[in-house]
Amino acid sequence: MNRTTLSLIAGTTALAAVTGFAALTAPDTSSGDTPTESAAQLPVARTSLLCPQPSASDVAETAYTSFTAVTKGTASDGSAELTAAGAESTEPSESPNPSESADSSDTNEDKGEDKGEDKAAEETEKTGKPVFEVKEAGRPATGSADGGDAPALLGTAQGKFAPGWTVQETTEVTAGTGRGLLGVNCTAPDTEFWFPGASTAADRTDYVHLTNPDDSAAVVDIELYGKDGALESTVGEGITVQPRSSEPVLLSTLATEKETGLTVHVSVRSGRVAAAVQALDKKLGGDWLAAATDPAGSLVLPGIPKDATSVQLVAFTPGETDADLKLRLASPTGPITPAGNETLHVKAGMTATADLGDVTRGEAGSLLLTPTDESIPIVAALRVVRGKGDNQETAFIPATRPVGTRATAADNRAKGTTLSLTAPTSTAKVKVTASAGSTAGEPVTKTFTIKAGTTQNVEMPAPTALKGIYALTIEPISGGPVYASRTLEAKQGTLPAFTIQTLPDDRGTVAVPEADQNLSVLQAQ
Repeated sequence: MNRTTLSLIAGTTALAAVTGFAALTAPDTSSGDTPTESAAQLPVARTSLLCPQPSASDVAETAYTSFTAVTKGTASDGSAELTAAGAESTEPSESPNPSESADSSDTNEDKGEDKGEDKAAEETEKTGKPVFEVKEAGRPATGSADGGDAPALLGTAQGKFAPGWTVQETTEVTAGTGRGLLGVNCTAPDTEFWFPGASTAADRTDYVHLTNPDDSAAVVDIELYGKDGALESTVGEGITVQPRSSEPVLLSTLATEKETGLTVHVSVRSGRVAAAVQALDKKLGGDWLAAATDPAGSLVLPGIPKDATSVQLVAFTPGETDADLKLRLASPTGPITPAGNETLHVKAGMTATADLGDVTRGEAGSLLLTPTDESIPIVAALRVVRGKGDNQETAFIPATRPVGTRATAADNRAKGTTLSLTAPTSTAKVKVTASAGSTAGEPVTKTFTIKAGTTQNVEMPAPTALKGIYALTIEPISGGPVYASRTLEAKQGTLPAFTIQTLPDDRGTVAVPEADQNLSVLQAQ
């Protein structure tokens, strides 16, 4: 059947797919004949984030922290909430399209305060009511869950809460495999993830958590790459993740080989998921391994703790050409080449590891990976150990994107918070703001200069008269690119429990090109 279709492009543009789902409308340009200019950076209007199931331990205590910085140009209203995966959606079913949302938009009519109790969590899972809702931009909102039954969470923020919305899941486990502090930033759904640093060794129990936010099933493939290439497995093909649910997959069930340094590749055949690896060690504690940034020829792994007792680099090249890398440590005084680890050869399709020992030697540091000759895309991550003997704890630092316009760390405490900033190529000036406290406290802002090739653990004061927790926002003002991470510590007796989150751009804005009315695009068929 022939139909007549009229199409008119006017000065209004809608874009989607920032932080999983983000949509916004460009300002009205109907006033005239202004020529088309370069794209404007405007705040996103909707964001989706997914939090994995925090722990299977009965002694786990999990805190959720949500934060959105106040952003100019946003709508005057909005909402942000997290609901349990597995709860029924109150919206019609839709296909899993990144430019369309399938998140629940219920409003929580029960304003009760005991949202961390098991009864409230059970009710949330049944009804789809939010675990907690955000009431104010510029101030953190918190929630909690105890024990091993806490579900994965599906989050949606709209309007003034959407730009740069950040949620952290922080879990304390005091006994058993993986005891320590485990932290992860809830992430946007996507279709591909790389995790160098996973393991199927006897002392490790590693799960890749797959969370599907949509009302249609997602189909996922998981591939494992060791020192000799791909591990043989058919079990990792065609894994179905049911709608609005989360699926933990034990890596040791996907292959029989026992390897310490593995690269996990998660690719989505249909739909979209969020993915994160929970790495639990019998002796060395555990943490979440977040996805590394996309394969690139040069990488930055920021914020190695100055008291790290063991640092292991894991790298992988997905292409068909070997990569040769130059290793440098960006210290507080400038770049240093680690003795005995000047370079690393990474064979195509194989995972390479390098034990760097106590590479920081009591100073802040970040690892810089650059090609010795030809630039070959790679992915990489660090496994970092603090402590000695029976009091050792582990965290991971994946290669990350630069801060860009702004980065956000949601969960910070008066004690035990360390912010690390790195300027790998040229000197940069950076503004750092400690937000209002979750209960009380006034924001504080300081500016720092990071010299080229250096890393600084900046001395950032907590908010004035702080009660509760606070967020940090990092905004480069001038100079070259800046990379950042935040270390959070929480001593458990003599155990130096800690977790590290890298801080890439929070994607609070999106480029929106201007457009003029053009009648020549009218067409009939």
